[in-house]
Amino acid sequence: MDLPKNRFKAALKAGQHQTGFWNTIAGPIVPEALAAQGFDWIVVDTEHTTTEAFQVHASLQAIAAYPDVSAVVRPVSNDPAYIKRYLDMGAQTLMIPYVQTADEARAAVTAMRYPPRGIRGMAGGTRASRYGLVKDYMTRAEDELCLIVQVETASALEQLEEIALVEGVDAVFIGPADLSGSMGHPGNQAHEDVVAAIEDAFARLKAINVPSGILTLNEDFARRLISLGSGFTAIGTDISSLMRDISALKARMD
Repeated sequence: MDLPKNRFKAALKAGQHQTGFWNTIAGPIVPEALAAQGFDWIVVDTEHTTTEAFQVHASLQAIAAYPDVSAVVRPVSNDPAYIKRYLDMGAQTLMIPYVQTADEARAAVTAMRYPPRGIRGMAGGTRASRYGLVKDYMTRAEDELCLIVQVETASALEQLEEIALVEGVDAVFIGPADLSGSMGHPGNQAHEDVVAAIEDAFARLKAINVPSGILTLNEDFARRLISLGSGFTAIGTDISSLMRDISALKARMD
C-alpha cells in the first residue's frame, strides 16, 4: 500500500487557495457533517475545546470518508507527546499554536520527524502507516506531512520571517484573537491596528513565498485577505454558526 498523499500540502505548494472550517464540538459527527459540505479543510481543534486526544482518531476517520477534504489537527500546545500521538493517528497536517520564536518552530519540526532528523517515536502498527501496510512509512512519512505554525502575538510578528523560514515549516497561520489581546485590544479583531498588522503579515509572508492562513468570521475581511494572497482561509466555527442560527430562529419566533 502506498503512502497517502497530503492534498492540503500539495495545494499549498501549487498556490491554490483552500477554504476551511473550524470544528470545536467534540466527537466525529460534526466534523463529518462539515466535511460533507465540501470544505477543502477542516480543523479538529483540541486547544480551545473539550476534545481529548482519543477523540481525534474518530474525527479523522469521519473526515476521511470525504477524499477531497483534508483534516488539520490543532494540538493543545507545541508538545512532542501530543504531536506524536496525532501523527500516529494518521493526521498529516498539524497546526501548532502560539509559536513565538524560530527555536519553537524548530522544536515543532523536530517533533514531526523520525530520527535521525527528529525525535518522533517509532511505532509500526498505527493508522498513519495503514497498520503496517505502508512498508516504507518511516522513511517516507515526512514527504507527506505538513506543519503550520501559528503566529499570534505582536512579539512573534516581529520575528515573522525568521519563524516562517525555518526549514520544515510549510505555512504560517496568523491568530487574530490572541493578536488583538497582545496589541491591547482584547477581543477586538476589527480594530484598525490589528487589521493593519494582519494585512502587513500577509504581505510579508507573500514576499518570502510562505503560505499564509487565518480564521475570520468576517466575510468581507476573509475576501480581503484572499485577495492579498491567503493560501488557506477558515470562514467559520461550528459553535458560532450554531449559536447564530439558533439566535436568529428564536428572534423570528419571539
